[in-house]
Amino acid sequence: MQVQRGDTLGKLATRANVPLERLQRFNPGVDARKLKVGQRLLIPSQQERAPSGGPYRYQIRPGDTFSSVARHFGTTSGRIQSANPSASPTHLRIGQVISLPLGSSGARSSATRTAASTSGSSSANRPAAAPTSSAPSQPLPSSARRWQWPLDDYRVVRRFGPDSRGTLQPMLLATQAGAQAKSVAPGEVRFADGMRQLGEVVIVHHADNLQTVYALCERILVAVGKQVSAGDPLCEVGKSSATQRYDLLFDLRQGGKPIDPKQVLR
Repeated sequence: MQVQRGDTLGKLATRANVPLERLQRFNPGVDARKLKVGQRLLIPSQQERAPSGGPYRYQIRPGDTFSSVARHFGTTSGRIQSANPSASPTHLRIGQVISLPLGSSGARSSATRTAASTSGSSSANRPAAAPTSSAPSQPLPSSARRWQWPLDDYRVVRRFGPDSRGTLQPMLLATQAGAQAKSVAPGEVRFADGMRQLGEVVIVHHADNLQTVYALCERILVAVGKQVSAGDPLCEVGKSSATQRYDLLFDLRQGGKPIDPKQVLR
C-alpha cells in the first residue's frame, strides 16, 4: 500500500481493513510520525500472522525467494529453510504460507526498512518482487516458445527487470475497461482466488514446470482444476485506484524462479 498525502498509520490500517497493531508489526521500521508520500507498506493477508514474539507466518508473493523474504524480515535464508524443511526454495508457490523465525526486536525493526520500500505494493498497488541486481538466466524448455500475450490490446507500462533499488519487478500491462486476461499457453488452473494487495489472482501451471500468474484482476472466470488452452479467458482486468488504469500484472516462472516474459511471448 502506498502512503498518500494526509495519511496516518491508523488511516492506512482502516483503508486496508487490518488492525493497526498487525500493520505496525509487519512494518516495525516505519516511523508513524514521519510517513512520506509515496512510501510503501506491507499489508498482511488473512493467512499471515505477526505475534509479538514470533515466528511470523508469511504468504509467498510473486517474485519472492527465501533470500528476498529473509532480507525483508531481517533474518537469513538458512534460518527460513530450517524452519520450513518441507519447502523447496526453488519451487515456492504463490500463496504458500511459510514460517519466519525472527531474531531480536532490533532485527525486526531493521527488517521492515525493506518491507516499507520493497515488499509492499507500488504506486500501482502492485506486489513486490525478489531483490536482485539482474534477472536470473536459465535454459528454457522447448515448449516455452512463441506463447501469445495475455491481452489482445495492451501497453507495457513496466518491463520485467530490476528497478532503481535493484528489486526485480514483474511485467505490468495497461489495457482497456472490460479487457480479459487470457492464458498464454495450455495448462491447468492451480489457483483462482483473491490475495490482499494483488486483487483477484489466477495461476496456471504449464508443461515443463512453468507457471504463469495473472494478478490485479477484478473478476475470475475459471475454477481451480480447469484445463485451459491458449487464448482461454481467465479473469477480467481491474482498475487501479492508484493509477486509474486497467492494469494486469503478469508473472512467468520456471520451477518458482522468475523469467523475463519477453523470452517466451511472441
